[in-house]
Amino acid sequence: QVQLVESGGGLVQAGGSLRLSCAASRRTFSSYAMGWFRQAPGKEREFVAAISKSGGSTYYADSVKGRFTISRDNAKNTVHLQMNSLKPEDTAVYYCAASPDLPLNVVQVTYWGQGTQVTVSS
Repeated sequence: QVQLVESGGGLVQAGGSLRLSCAASRRTFSSYAMGWFRQAPGKEREFVAAISKSGGSTYYADSVKGRFTISRDNAKNTVHLQMNSLKPEDTAVYYCAASPDLPLNVVQVTYWGQGTQVTVSS
């Protein structure tokens, strides 16, 4: 079992930045590929970004490419999502995800965090 706890959400104006963090409970953190997903009101949960176990490979949804950066620190069991140039359409609950394989869609996710709200005002 892996417990994931997100932090760093909040309210920001359009064009601003936020940095989300996800702390994992398990010592074998480096055995899991990690990802971020988001869910806006009335919409399905969608993929945002993913990172390989070593951190050497990253993947992004087209909607965030060039604005968001995913990174991980295996020594600290943490994964981060740096979000720049935020837009009102980025408003959603953001979820941390872990999986033995790259979590590129919701069905590939083994463990979920509880989510953190990100609100971008126009």
